[in-house]
Amino acid sequence: MKTPLALGVDLGSSGLRIALVPAHGPQLLTEASPYPNGLEDPLGWASGFEALCARLPAASRIRIGAVAVAGTSGTLLLCRPTGEPGPGSLGRALPYHRACGDQAEAAAALAGSGPATSASGSLARALNLLAQADLAGEAGPWLWRHQADWLMGWLLGDWRWGEEGNNLRLGWNLQRQAWSGSIAQQHWAKALPEICASGAVLGSMAPKLAERLGLPRHCRVVAGTTDANAGVLAAAPAAGEGITVLGTTLVLKQFSPGPIQGPGISCHRVGGRWLVGGASNAGAGILRRFFSDQQIGELSRQIDPSQPTGLRLRPLPARGERFPVDDPALEPLLEPRPISDAHYLQALLEGLTAIEQEGWQRLRQAGAPPLERVISLGGGARNPQWRRLRQQSLGVPVLNRPGLCAALGMARLAASALSSDE
Repeated sequence: MKTPLALGVDLGSSGLRIALVPAHGPQLLTEASPYPNGLEDPLGWASGFEALCARLPAASRIRIGAVAVAGTSGTLLLCRPTGEPGPGSLGRALPYHRACGDQAEAAAALAGSGPATSASGSLARALNLLAQADLAGEAGPWLWRHQADWLMGWLLGDWRWGEEGNNLRLGWNLQRQAWSGSIAQQHWAKALPEICASGAVLGSMAPKLAERLGLPRHCRVVAGTTDANAGVLAAAPAAGEGITVLGTTLVLKQFSPGPIQGPGISCHRVGGRWLVGGASNAGAGILRRFFSDQQIGELSRQIDPSQPTGLRLRPLPARGERFPVDDPALEPLLEPRPISDAHYLQALLEGLTAIEQEGWQRLRQAGAPPLERVISLGGGARNPQWRRLRQQSLGVPVLNRPGLCAALGMARLAASALSSDE
């Protein structure tokens, strides 16, 4: 009998990607496509996944024994208990970057503390969606489901579950294993998901869907995690290794023996392990404000990392920072701009490097393990000059691994459910 395979799914900010791996072994293949109708259309998440599955060889599909899904952290949908999105605009998800300032005060009063108190948290978006439904005269019952959890429900034919990491911004408290503040006492509490741990096997795929996709009926659905956490699983860091995601924003992640807390510090549990970190508002996205991707590549080759510019820029995209300092009033510092574009790019990269260094120091001060090596993911991990700047600053080896993707991390998580088949 051929070795069973595991399928990982990543619902990213601009499209879908799937990855296929054996129970023990390297990645076999990946497939990707943009969303059919944009990030906010949940039916497009399902149809996009179905289209990607159809690209897999039939001989591989019939060997898939488990599947896990990652999604953008915070993208939230209002749906019926059957998974059906609401009518009209109520059927569109509120994306992760949508802040709902009009609900921030109510969210803070309900949650008391933690990431759900923010205007950019899922709880504020949830209250906004419920208010929209009330204004439209659409009565319940309703469910709130994050992107990965909704597709997980679609696979199961059962939308009751929500993976714990995806729901921290909705108010789930990992340490207490309960909803924060008075959230669970509200009249709309039935809209909240039943929380499960990342890596938990929730059941087999809905039989009719499995048949339509060409997957085995016994294919297990495994609770996934957020897209950033999935990227960490793809890298499979060893003890002492940290992960830096050099994407639009700068994200630091590190496994820890136990949870740690502090302003701006995130604390997840993935596959039974504590994963701590933080995300800056700054990141590689600021570079595109001044240069095209082609210009960045050409100018980077002119940078000599051993010759610092002496400029101390703070390359925030706008006012406000969340990590390594939690300061909503912190202003960007993007000047002076030297005549040389190469020197300006270097100064911006030096500024981002300084934020990363401070971030790792912040995690260490809060109780995270010492850092021995950093693995870089994301588009910025393709820049060798930035890698050298970062290695000089951090004082530890820095490895670039731009080919690793969140879908691969989910495939590896799903593969953990295949051991009983061997």
